[in-house]
Amino acid sequence: MPAAAVVVGVARSPRHAFSKDAEPAITLVEGLGVEGDAHAGTTVQHRSRVRRDPTQPNLRQVHLIPIEVLEDAAAAGFVVPPGAMGENVTTRGVDLLGLPTGTLLELGPDAVVRVTGLRNPCSQIDDHQRGLLKQMLGRDDRGEVVRRAGVMGVVVAGGVVRRGDPVATVLPDGAHVALQPV
Repeated sequence: MPAAAVVVGVARSPRHAFSKDAEPAITLVEGLGVEGDAHAGTTVQHRSRVRRDPTQPNLRQVHLIPIEVLEDAAAAGFVVPPGAMGENVTTRGVDLLGLPTGTLLELGPDAVVRVTGLRNPCSQIDDHQRGLLKQMLGRDDRGEVVRRAGVMGVVVAGGVVRRGDPVATVLPDGAHVALQPV
């Protein structure tokens, strides 16, 4: 029997930095993101995207990553505790990277995040720890690019999220659309 899906870490940062600070709890705000986080907002907050078009909707309000990816990187010699990759929520027991676009993630008793797409791994990952990018970006047996740096989402119901909270997935109706970078 598979282990229950659970939140193993939550993090936020009030400034645009690669990593985020681990917290005992974070508050998700509907339509905005993580309260007190530099990436919260209705329009794009990532600096490179703001320079291109600051009016774009923010499809990256919340960054989630499975601890299993961080454990794989740790086994290869990297130090990647929850928050180190800039994620707000670290999960265990959820195949985040395999979910279809539009999946709802129920985090704890109240918060709900709609998955919008994949985080596209960038060179900042190697700036953080040289060689770590190879752990987050690879190719499958067909030669297709595999992005492992987590998923992005928007908050559709606010609430407090804590380490130890359960995670439930609600798949979208209809044909499932594979995640693409956002």
